[in-house]
Amino acid sequence: MKKLIVAEKPSVAKDIARVLGVKTRAEGYLYGEEYVVTWAIGHLVSLCEPGEVDARWQKWNMADLPMLPANIPLKALPATRQQYEIVKKLMNSKKIDSIICATDSAREGELIFRYIYQLAGCDKRVERLWISSMTDAAIRQGFAELKSASAYDALYESARCRSVADWLVGMNASRAFSLKYNAHLSIGRVQTPTLNLIVKRDLEIENFVPQDYWEMKANFGDYEGLWINPETKETRATTKEQAEQVKAETQKRDAVVEESEAEIKRVPPPQLFDLTTLQREANRKYGYSADKTLKLAQALYERHKLLTYPRTDSRYLPDDMGPKVQKTLQKLPEPYAAFVSAPEMNAGMHTKRFYDNSKISDHHAIVPTEKVPNLSSLAADEKNIYDMVVRRLIAAHYPAYEYEAAKIVTRVDGHRFKSTGSAPVAEGWKALYRSDKPEKGEVLLPRLEKGATRRVEKVSIKANKTKPPQPHTDASILKMMENAGRDIEDEALQEQMKDSGLGTPATRAAIIERLIQVGYARRSGKSLISTEKGRKLIAVVPEQISSAATTGKWEKALSAMAGFSDPELRSAKSARFLDGINKFSIFLVDAARSASPSVRFENEFPQKKKRAARKPKA
Repeated sequence: MKKLIVAEKPSVAKDIARVLGVKTRAEGYLYGEEYVVTWAIGHLVSLCEPGEVDARWQKWNMADLPMLPANIPLKALPATRQQYEIVKKLMNSKKIDSIICATDSAREGELIFRYIYQLAGCDKRVERLWISSMTDAAIRQGFAELKSASAYDALYESARCRSVADWLVGMNASRAFSLKYNAHLSIGRVQTPTLNLIVKRDLEIENFVPQDYWEMKANFGDYEGLWINPETKETRATTKEQAEQVKAETQKRDAVVEESEAEIKRVPPPQLFDLTTLQREANRKYGYSADKTLKLAQALYERHKLLTYPRTDSRYLPDDMGPKVQKTLQKLPEPYAAFVSAPEMNAGMHTKRFYDNSKISDHHAIVPTEKVPNLSSLAADEKNIYDMVVRRLIAAHYPAYEYEAAKIVTRVDGHRFKSTGSAPVAEGWKALYRSDKPEKGEVLLPRLEKGATRRVEKVSIKANKTKPPQPHTDASILKMMENAGRDIEDEALQEQMKDSGLGTPATRAAIIERLIQVGYARRSGKSLISTEKGRKLIAVVPEQISSAATTGKWEKALSAMAGFSDPELRSAKSARFLDGINKFSIFLVDAARSASPSVRFENEFPQKKKRAARKPKA
């Protein structure tokens, strides 16, 4: 008897087969003495279309909505049915006594396998391979530590509820609004709130009214300062007359230092990458779309075996991973080896900022594997992503960047001017990024005691206008999706809110591309711009489906569901979740029926042809 291994992709299956010594090829699988290795091609099985669930739903009719089936059957996808039949036959073969699920170690990978297993009608014992790296050593270790599939039942239930919720919301809302406006209108639990974020930003830009303001800069000889508005505490005047008055009252006057302070500030190394932060950084630095970065990272993981699993939402490493990280660092070639061997390097670093089991769910942060890279074999874009990940890991082992922050407040006849400056003290981890775009030049301030006197040599006035917000890019929209639309800078707070984001790290790139595909958004350079169709959709759908916060709550509930080990509690939670989704689907259909008829979409439905008169049978 043999064990059947089911991988998610052919390339992964072939790597597993090679490591296990499975060499004989057949149509759709490989086999050896102990194992048979086969594969899916992504999703082989999906939920049925409405018309396949109930004949009434084959035609689009508002009167038949909402569609709320008690159970949505599964079906094999037509495009990959041949491979499905191969996997099904192997699963039920008398020569197979048990199965190993080797799909991607994540929520969607779990769903892919379970749907195949269910539709195939298989009831054989299943074990789970769970790995974060595709190196030979990681694969061997994973097979030595197989777990029962039941250990991942909660993850599957979360995935199943996500799948059903997307069907209920998407099918009902898309049909209802498409019928209402006689146009193809795709509406989704995640894609519509994401579109709303883009539309809101574009409208803010279009409706922005610039305001004039003036800055006054006083030259004190060996330093300069900006005038502080006593009412707003900002360094700007709201009228030209006010600016001219300040100049007249301060130029060529005596000045006295009211405040003078300097302190050493420390900036710790940046946290390691999860997928979303890697996508954001690659977009800012290289202009890569989120989808392109994911594909590059996936290639470095699957094909080159140089990165750990990229579809992760964690920026931390397990507490016991320190020795493996040290081995990885020691194997890095130039130019990285010079940084690893530098005296600043702390190879034994092990702080909560980087190592924390409580901050890891399915996978740890993205880091390089122990495999020695052949950098010349990588494409330029692949090399860029690998370089980002490697430098981030090395930087974690370097000291903090230290600089002196100085501030001087100078008073001139009742007016106050603020001066700020900084100067590097210790380069620390920034040594890893010397080749990046240089930062703005540091402004050095003199060492002054409180009460020191100066004279205002000159006051210059600069007229400015307030600027509108910038259009969204992949980087900025990913950040808002991660935090359910809350634009938060604080990393610790971002971490607390991570479970309430729009979608998951693995799906966000696809959501952005989907908006472009259906004509709701377009790219303009690095910017994401909403189209007229996208804006009209947001105008007619209820706020509840376009709200990032609403969907964020659902995603948080799905993430929590994956952590319920008690089957009864898990079942109750999933039933309550789907009951809420059913009620929401009813609400969306009602909203479509009563939506404003004044909005007009371009008619995208083909005109129905008149049926030819049937000839009487002979």
